[in-house]
Amino acid sequence: MNPLDATKSGFLVCIAACMFISTFIYLKDTLSEEPNEQKFSANIAECGFYPDELCSALFVGKTAAFKIGNFCQNAYQPKTLSCIQTSCNCSMVLKTLHFITRPLSDEEGNFSLAYIITIHKELEMFVKLLRAIYMPQNIYCIHVDEKSPKDYKAAVQNIVNCFENIFISSKRENVVYAGFSRLQADINCMRDLVHSKIQWNYVINLCGQDYPIKTNKDVIQYIKTKWNGKNMTPGVVQPLHMKHRTEVSYREHVRSGMSYVYPTKNMKAKPPYNLTIYFGSAYYILTKEFVEFTLTDARAKELLEWSRDTYSPDEHYWVTLNRLNEPYVFKDAPGATPNADWEGNIRAIKWKDQEGTIHKGCKGHYIRDICVYGLGDLQWIIESPHLFANKFEPATYPLAMDCLERRHRLKVLHQAEVPIEDHWRFQEENYFNMKLN
Repeated sequence: MNPLDATKSGFLVCIAACMFISTFIYLKDTLSEEPNEQKFSANIAECGFYPDELCSALFVGKTAAFKIGNFCQNAYQPKTLSCIQTSCNCSMVLKTLHFITRPLSDEEGNFSLAYIITIHKELEMFVKLLRAIYMPQNIYCIHVDEKSPKDYKAAVQNIVNCFENIFISSKRENVVYAGFSRLQADINCMRDLVHSKIQWNYVINLCGQDYPIKTNKDVIQYIKTKWNGKNMTPGVVQPLHMKHRTEVSYREHVRSGMSYVYPTKNMKAKPPYNLTIYFGSAYYILTKEFVEFTLTDARAKELLEWSRDTYSPDEHYWVTLNRLNEPYVFKDAPGATPNADWEGNIRAIKWKDQEGTIHKGCKGHYIRDICVYGLGDLQWIIESPHLFANKFEPATYPLAMDCLERRHRLKVLHQAEVPIEDHWRFQEENYFNMKLN
């Protein structure tokens, strides 16, 4: 063997020994780590700048993001919101829950919205919704189901007490799904709202599992440009397959743990004034003048009384009053839209029977034929022209909620025409520029 070959052999032996020693030390250190530490390191590498980087990939529909997202949302359980189960002073509530504390533009400050929010469970989801839509120039009526647990009612009251423009409805209902009580809950809030000192322009109703897609400024501009002085009640003349809802009498069954609506054998009388009954969304955006009309007009009250024993009356009452197919009866209803059809982009919902036409399926799961949104639904949601979306379960799909929350707040602050206060931000540092468009 010549000297050059000997040198090469010695060098290779040295390299092999070094690699062996390094591997031994690495394995020794790795095996000595706590299991949780290993998992945490792996998750950090997999999830990147969580959650902004992952949210951005989900919003543009990257396939790999769904699989990684499901892994990461299980690895990173979101922290419980502060000050919702425990008592905090109001200053802490405002700051730790990131409530916006002054109007963000002159346009918004001069156009107040009223909100009716009906809730019965999922306190965290309610707070997430409330802080997303909250602006100090608006007014909010919260209807808490009378059947809700005492500690739930108390927790909601603790939050409400910190705001002059948020209140709990003066009369509460035992709300039954598809029952008259659901409609009555909204009317209870309307009666309170019309006596408010805040001069609001429009009222919007929400439930506890809704979340905004558009900002407060977007909502106002949509109303002013598309519906100025008009009511939004999407719907059509009642289809044949829906006529059973108003042809027979229904009753509410209310018991602890079980509430439902059931049909009787009694046929209903014709609607008052021989009105054409419409069918539509239970969600609406109504002018204050129209609300005052529905609460005081004798004809509107007769229709309400006739609707008392119908199935899901909130899906025919508002749209019927607003369509005014019989102008000799309701010719003076403010803001009526007789020919509006399904117009009015109020709520984005994935209905099961619209799968394959309006949407490509629910990526979460269905409840009562409505999609509870999962990670794969995020792109569809943000591309929707609607103002709000339904429905969400943060306990089941926490990352879906986190992504929408962060994106919505970034949009709100991006539109602000006043200096931004630190506590309005959700992120102390933005490691990843989440795409807003």
